[in-house]
This record gives sequence, structure tokens and C-alpha cells, in this order.
Amino acid sequence: PPATPEGVALAYGSLVLMALLPIFFGALRSVSCAKSKNSSEMPETITSRDAARFPIVASCTLLGLYLFFKIFSQEYINLLLSMYFFVLGILALSHTISPMMNRFFPANFPNKQYQLLFTQGSGESKEEIVNYEFDTKDLVCLALSSIVGVWYLLRKHWIANNLFGLAFSLNGVELLHLNNVSTGCILLGGLFIYDVFWVFGTNVMVTVAKSFEAPIKLVFPQDLLEKGLEADNFAMLGLGDIVIPGIFIALLLRFDISLKKNTHTYFYTSFVAYIFGLGLTIFIMHIFKHAQPALLYLVPACIGFPLLVALAKGEVTEMFSYESSAEILPHTPRLTHFPTVSGSPASLADSMQQKLSCPRRRRQQSPSAM
Repeated sequence: PPATPEGVALAYGSLVLMALLPIFFGALRSVSCAKSKNSSEMPETITSRDAARFPIVASCTLLGLYLFFKIFSQEYINLLLSMYFFVLGILALSHTISPMMNRFFPANFPNKQYQLLFTQGSGESKEEIVNYEFDTKDLVCLALSSIVGVWYLLRKHWIANNLFGLAFSLNGVELLHLNNVSTGCILLGGLFIYDVFWVFGTNVMVTVAKSFEAPIKLVFPQDLLEKGLEADNFAMLGLGDIVIPGIFIALLLRFDISLKKNTHTYFYTSFVAYIFGLGLTIFIMHIFKHAQPALLYLVPACIGFPLLVALAKGEVTEMFSYESSAEILPHTPRLTHFPTVSGSPASLADSMQQKLSCPRRRRQQSPSAM
């Protein structure tokens, strides 16, 4: 049965709210992560070369998934993906709730330190592969996240899916850093073309989105008022439509802070532009009853609105000459792989810095996680 107007409005409004939360808090945490010298996370910097290559890699991945679903049994593919995202989701959610959970622990909480160390070789040739430090509080957060993980694995419930999706999105906005505005324009422009082509030009994007049973999208039922929590007529929004504009908005927040004017003009402008673009996407999708490439509306809004403000204030030169990685993280390594969503411990950050300063040692990359 068709959803009621109230149910549709509730679903669309909830999707907008869920999209805004990881962008807002992820942008704030990206600033803290970049400024903290003892941060347990190491942000990954996207350069212009990475940005230009990203749509090609994304297209190959999307087409590969589409062919997999056409050739092999969808049931077995989703079983493997469920196990993979079960592990990633637990780590991502644990990293997301850790700062909030720390406030609930009493001062006399017995917080013991642990270390997971895995090395290769012996003597002077010994090289660290994994050096992960954690404490009792991290284990508590991991246990709570595991409950959500088991719930997702057994039921595939849309609430568990959204908890993992929000965690992935927030981690992406926090840990992925664009090095400058030009790189952001290249990335958003390339994915603008990618999104439009794969949605309007073919049925690949929609087919994969509907077949892919993994927390790569936020969903909300349009028939929630009729069926309650067991509703199954979903409206959906891909995580890429949150993370990609989100890392650009986070860059503008760091640019605002670099101006040292105690204002967040560009951040708020781009944030409002995102709301406008997403609202326009939902409106057109509702009118034409057809899936819409959200980046078709989000990219012009998120780039155009701040650019107009910069033109009005005469700060276009400052905007495009701003280098995030040079000012805050001069030694941040270039993105050569997809970052882990669970974050890295302080010891791992120190280890990476040692490897960067010692050219004879082969640099180890962390496992792919996104």
C-alpha cells in the first residue's frame, strides 16, 4: 500500500537530520583531530591526484559489484559482505561513541592499558606490522558496539543499519582531509559526473543500492506510522552523498579557523547549502518518482554558495591558497589506501612517523577498511 503523506514527510525529514549529524560533528572532530599532537587518529590527506583518480576507481568498483550481483548468487555475496561490515561496523561505532562514553565513566574507574603487538623479522630487521594500544574503556565501548553488530547480523534491522551508517559517515568526515579547496572542487566535480552518469545513464547505481545488504546507505521507512518498527518501505540515502560533501564542509571549517576572525562564515554557508541541495534532491525525487543523483544538486550548492560569499568578501585568493595539510598537519601522509574507520592508536601514529623519517624501512599500509 502507498505510504501516507505524513509517513513520507517523516521519512524524508529523518534522512535529512541523519545526514546533517555526521557532517556537523564530524567536521568539529576533524578540527580537534588535526590540531591535537597526541591524537589517537591519523587523518588521511587527499591530494589533487587522488581526487582525480577517485571517480575512476569508484566507477570500476561499482561496475564490479553490479557484475558480481548479476553472475553470482546475491544471497552468498551479501553473506560475505555482512561479515565484513559486521567487523568494520563494530570498530567504527566503538570509535564514534568512545568520546561520549568517557564522560559516563567514574573518576575511580579501573582503567587498565593493553597493547596488541605484531612484528616481522628479528633483531635489527624487526619491523612492526601492528602496534595497537587500548584500555578498559575502549573494551567497554567495543562490547556495546558488538551488541549492535550482533543485532545487525541476525536481523538486518534498519536501526542497526543506520547506527553503523552514521558511524561510517562520521569517521569518514573526521579522518579524511582534503588538502585544499582546489582538490575539493576536483573531487566533487568528478563525483558529480560519476553520480549523474551511473544514475541517469544506467540502472547500475540503483540496482547495486537495492541489492547491496550492507550499511552503505541510511534508510528510513515511509510506512513507519502504519507498521511500526517492522516497516519495510524504505527511502534511502547513500553514505557517499554525506561523506563527500562532508569532507569539503569540514575543510571550510578549518579554513574559517585559519582566518582567525572568530567566525565560521564559510562553514555555516556550506552547511546551509548542503541542506538546500539535499532538500532539492528529495523534492525532485518525490515529484518525478525516480531515484536522483544527490550530488547533482549537492555539488553546485556546496561549492557555489561559499564561492559567492568569498567573492563578496574578497577572500577568493585566500580560500584557494589555503593548505590544510601544510598549516595543521605538515607531515600527514598522502592517501594511498582507504583509511580504517576505527582510528589508529597514538603508538601507531608514532610508528608511522618513524617510518616516514627512515627511508630504508618499507612503509606498511593498514588494511583496507572502506
